[in-house]
Amino acid sequence: MIEARFTPLRERHESLGASFTDFGGWQMPVRYTSDLAEHHAVRQAAGLFDISHMAEFLVAGDFAAEFLDYSLAGRLSTMAIGKAKYSLVLAEDGGIIDDVIVYRLADDRFLVIANAGNRGFVDAAFASRVRSFPSRIERDLHPRAEGEDRSFAGFLGDRGVDVDDVSDTYALLAVQGPASEAIAAATAGITDVSIPWADQKYYAWADAFFLGAPLLIARTGYTGEDGFELLVRSEDAVALWDAVLAAGETHGIVPAGLAARDTLRLEAGMPLYGHELSREIKPAQAGLGRVVASDKTDFIGKDAVAPAEDAPVLVGLAAEGKRAGRAGYAVVAGDGTVLGEITSGALSPTLGHPIAMAYIDPASAETGTAVFLDVRGTKIPATVTALPFYRRKK
Repeated sequence: MIEARFTPLRERHESLGASFTDFGGWQMPVRYTSDLAEHHAVRQAAGLFDISHMAEFLVAGDFAAEFLDYSLAGRLSTMAIGKAKYSLVLAEDGGIIDDVIVYRLADDRFLVIANAGNRGFVDAAFASRVRSFPSRIERDLHPRAEGEDRSFAGFLGDRGVDVDDVSDTYALLAVQGPASEAIAAATAGITDVSIPWADQKYYAWADAFFLGAPLLIARTGYTGEDGFELLVRSEDAVALWDAVLAAGETHGIVPAGLAARDTLRLEAGMPLYGHELSREIKPAQAGLGRVVASDKTDFIGKDAVAPAEDAPVLVGLAAEGKRAGRAGYAVVAGDGTVLGEITSGALSPTLGHPIAMAYIDPASAETGTAVFLDVRGTKIPATVTALPFYRRKK
């Protein structure tokens, strides 16, 4: 039996009365008081999430950018230092191993943040790709001169690429909501911020220190709201958690768990691995064709990334009333023909009506199409709706 893992903030969560649930092999707080209260706090003020279960990989070396172009679906080599980009780790057959965010730290240094439950799969994928990558460098990036006699492995040496799993070294906190900038800027112990808080852009990062140790500040999130994700040394996680909560006390911040995080990301139309994304799903089916740089010369999954023409596609569904479709419930036509299956669904706390994401037959996927949700034998009328369901006011 595999022993459950806890983040460095376990005692803080317990002291706040958190209920825990298994998530990717980690015991994570699902709620502290009320799912709805925590959800509304993020939409109206701010919520603080412990996301230290996420996996971090440091990719470094002279060919780090080219390695990531080869290993991931997107083109990372053109990303500027200080920026971040959403990307996908694909299998050879074009299926999705994981979705990740990549931060360019330097010309030859990147941080890749992956999902906790896929840490081992991403680690294995990177390890395999490190082994297959040298032949590509030799063929495409650094061909040998005619008659040149040297060991390519020797040539790579420290100039190639190294991938290190640094997940256990760091903790990750997310402060999300309209008040997040004011709260982050007032957090005691954060100093030497390289870019003023108000000037930090979405999908970009800044350097800082917390209690004298390096802190990475990323203006990213998984809620549909403005916010920051703070990467700090594991040993400083408790102090940073306390400092953010203290700074946010007058702004209405609350600790928030996975239940609120799930309804927030669903309203924002953000996919969750294991629901909207999986090894059986290809990017275009999930509406992520734009993430794939298909014009790259070579990358893992390139030859198989296109889905079949009749492959189900991801859509949003909106219904009336209070009965929500849940993951696994069927989407049907008026005559009962099964069109597909819900991957995520809930009664939207912000919008006040049921919403869902589902994979359905592309012939029924046009916005405005009327369908039904099979909710425990009852057909609930629904309409195919463009994603996201909710956009924050700028």
